[in-house]
Amino acid sequence: MPNGAPRAKAERLQGQKARDGDCLKDKKAAAGGDCMQDQKAAARLERYQKILCPAFPDFLKKYLDLKILERLKGIGLLCGTDWTPLFHNRFYYSRYDHSLNCALIVWNWTRDKKKTLAALFHDVSTPAFSHVIDFKNGDALTQESTEDKNAAMILADKDLAAALAQDGLVASDVCDYHKFSICDNEVPQLSADRLEYMFPSGAALEGWFSLRAIKRFYGDLFVAKDERGRDEFSFKTKKIALDYFRRILKIGYFLQRNKDKIAMELMARVVDAAIKCGALLEEELWLLSEREIIGRWDALLRKAEGEKENRLQAHNSAAAQSVGERKTKGGLQSDEAAAFLVSGQSFAMQKNNGQLKTDEARCDFLRLYKTYRTMKKVRGSSAPQDGYFCVQLAVKRRWINPLVAAPSSQESVSDASQKTFGQPSAVVSRRVCDVSSRAQKERDRFLAYNDTPYACVKLASL
Repeated sequence: MPNGAPRAKAERLQGQKARDGDCLKDKKAAAGGDCMQDQKAAARLERYQKILCPAFPDFLKKYLDLKILERLKGIGLLCGTDWTPLFHNRFYYSRYDHSLNCALIVWNWTRDKKKTLAALFHDVSTPAFSHVIDFKNGDALTQESTEDKNAAMILADKDLAAALAQDGLVASDVCDYHKFSICDNEVPQLSADRLEYMFPSGAALEGWFSLRAIKRFYGDLFVAKDERGRDEFSFKTKKIALDYFRRILKIGYFLQRNKDKIAMELMARVVDAAIKCGALLEEELWLLSEREIIGRWDALLRKAEGEKENRLQAHNSAAAQSVGERKTKGGLQSDEAAAFLVSGQSFAMQKNNGQLKTDEARCDFLRLYKTYRTMKKVRGSSAPQDGYFCVQLAVKRRWINPLVAAPSSQESVSDASQKTFGQPSAVVSRRVCDVSSRAQKERDRFLAYNDTPYACVKLASL
């Protein structure tokens, strides 16, 4: 066994590298680097942005390198799922990308700098792993707890204030995008934020939105008035509105299933455990990129597994000699000694009283983290399972019930929506679920849907 241990260690490390590679497969521009480093992905992003806003607004350029915004390049839109093989995201998309493209949508339809910049900076308080931290904070249903710092960060940034002054604005003009309904509104209405969020989410998760499809949906929009007289995006044609509605429901179901729930809650527990054992300072969630945090944790995991291997070799060497001596005296047989050594019991005996609590916290963190980095299958269950990390919780339902021009108004929609900016159209629009009984039934099924009570993944061993 002493001679075979180094080989076993090498195989384990090689396996870990392979798992790390699986986690990053198809994520060409992972967090912390330049957004969309891969040329193909960058070209796709450029084509997407030209759909959203054919002419890039020059006034935005001075804002793009501000630290308050640039930090978001290292934070993924898809809430940490870029880092687990349970998901196979087709590309990496950052909160920076999302913020910029929200701004492009708002500019394209309003030509209003104040609204456009409010959209650009609406996510500056997003921490690493995005809504995972809402789960950590016990806010799985609304997922808004991380927004609390947004206005304060905008109001305190001197570089941003200087840039805003060039456009005749102050920070208070752009620190609350909720007050502009075209930027943000309540679920299930359609705003620039929700429109942009769903396009890349659907494309990255399961390919539900190709660029061709996005162009088709986006080209059918115009700005109408909702039931309370506020600005909201509306579709011109019922067929396209229904297609969009159903694709969004697919995303909604995906985010309601156990796979997504356990990924969010497990990473929330990983972050919490990392803070408790000193593997992460809470403020570093707003200072470091996801890649930097994952790199640190990977190093800790490799070190722990290396230390375990070294202890195993030392124990086995001593035990082999001891067993050889004791066999002549009728002592433990070698296979019994080996069974004890590999059981892990011997490692627990190495702890001293002063380090017990710290070691337990560190072990809890590493086990949860290794589970997250290696899990590939989720088990549904009606009850918690022994040896598994199990989750039972309700999460925010993400769906959209878009407006569509009423049949009597459709003849005037084309003329009313030719402009890409200006006053909203006076065309009457209604919710797609109000004009389609099939859509109404599909909505009701979605709102009643629940996955199995518990989502479970096998806990990794250390």
